[in-house]
Amino acid sequence: MPLTMNREVFITCAVTGSGGTQDRSPHVPRSPKQIADSAIDAAKAGAAVVHCHVRDPETGKPARDPALYREVTERIRDAGEDVVLNLTAGMGGDMLFDGTEAMNRMSAKSDMAGAAERVAHVVECRPEICTLDCGTMNFNEADYVMVNTPGLLRDMAARMVASGTRIEIEAFDTGHLWFAKQLAAEGIIPDPVLVQLCMGVPWGAPDDLNTFMAMVNNVPSHWHWSAFALGRHQMPFVAAAVLGGGNVRVGLEDNLWLDKGVLATNAQLVERAATIIENMGARVITPAEVRARLKLEKRAPLPK
Repeated sequence: MPLTMNREVFITCAVTGSGGTQDRSPHVPRSPKQIADSAIDAAKAGAAVVHCHVRDPETGKPARDPALYREVTERIRDAGEDVVLNLTAGMGGDMLFDGTEAMNRMSAKSDMAGAAERVAHVVECRPEICTLDCGTMNFNEADYVMVNTPGLLRDMAARMVASGTRIEIEAFDTGHLWFAKQLAAEGIIPDPVLVQLCMGVPWGAPDDLNTFMAMVNNVPSHWHWSAFALGRHQMPFVAAAVLGGGNVRVGLEDNLWLDKGVLATNAQLVERAATIIENMGARVITPAEVRARLKLEKRAPLPK
């Protein structure tokens, strides 16, 4: 497939994530105020979309408390800086075991929840976009399994759509794209379909260009897509995504560094990505343009 460069690109900033990065950089936000402030700074720097997880304000460990999500989203909405809200729905599918001789039972360290609980914060906070991790996968960090069965994904997706939220499929390998296409064919994920290609996440799709193009070539031509890679490959994949016809994601969820030995802020990563995009002859588009492209509706949260 020949490359068709995207000349109108939106930037997503993945603000904090759920990885164990909270003690590796002082810039990784923990509290709802810190997460919201960092998201707002990213929007001012050019991010049209902010992708938000929440963390325990004291420890920085990943959390899925709806009250924390509500505070984050309310702070962002009240700030007066226009940006598209994108919340994760990936928490609650973490299966761990107490060693290879105890595989007949889950570890108490596991975090497993049903479909309704996993999307409760989405239903309540009513973001414009939420993510659906479209498959089960071994994760290198903490030696756990990210569990998303076909039945669970169908249930979660139906609840997301019923809440009025646009799904962003997160595809960590080609099989995830295969199943996403099945969900779209069944009408469970409606048009316009949005997908995030997640590159270099152990043990999903590696972040080499051959694998990347295999992922790109498996995205239907009428879908909208974005891509990211971890760590030092984050900025090269900004260029690769634009060249491949997609949009880009950067942020502290995926990479802590601006340059060798220089820890980044979210706003700095967005500024760097915007510079790359513009130097390639493309334009960074606004939140309003993203809403028009993806048919998004900006809404208030449900009453408390």
